[in-house]
Amino acid sequence: PQGVRVANFKVPTPEELDHDYLWRVHRQTPGKGEIVIFNRSHYEDVLVVRVHGLVPETVWKRRYDHINDFERLLAEEGTLILKFFLHIDPEEQKKRLQARLDDPTKHWKFNVGDLKERARWAEYMQAYEDVLNKTSTDYAPWYIVPSNKKWYRNLVVASVLVDALKGLKMEYPQPKEDLSQVVIE
Repeated sequence: PQGVRVANFKVPTPEELDHDYLWRVHRQTPGKGEIVIFNRSHYEDVLVVRVHGLVPETVWKRRYDHINDFERLLAEEGTLILKFFLHIDPEEQKKRLQARLDDPTKHWKFNVGDLKERARWAEYMQAYEDVLNKTSTDYAPWYIVPSNKKWYRNLVVASVLVDALKGLKMEYPQPKEDLSQVVIE
């Protein structure tokens, strides 16, 4: 059965900005039996706003508790939360950005704004360190994955996912009818 979807979080829309910062995230959380992969997430609302000074320090610091409470709610309601920090070093990032620039088939991946963000590497690393320390919990742990080598990143993420799924002890749903006497002619 299918039950996997990706939720992409980009710059908030006007409608999303009319609500609290977790509203758009909560709308994307999985239903029972569903897997949702977040491409970016509510952590942007701590990281980016901190690095760019978009909200006062008291606001982004308070968000650590909001996020922990939100994730605790999800976990208590049966959602398994796995968070991956896919870490690459600055040299690898430069190499990947350059590859996007050099290869016309990868131009769609290139964003000039990424270069401005790259200039804030040290600020982002400090912000990530704080996020990881303040929001890794028993019910929603962070997995820090060295990701310079894509094969290694993929192996680690796949291993964590397989172990987590096995731990759920899932079973196929039972049919609504007794099929033992059904004959197809």
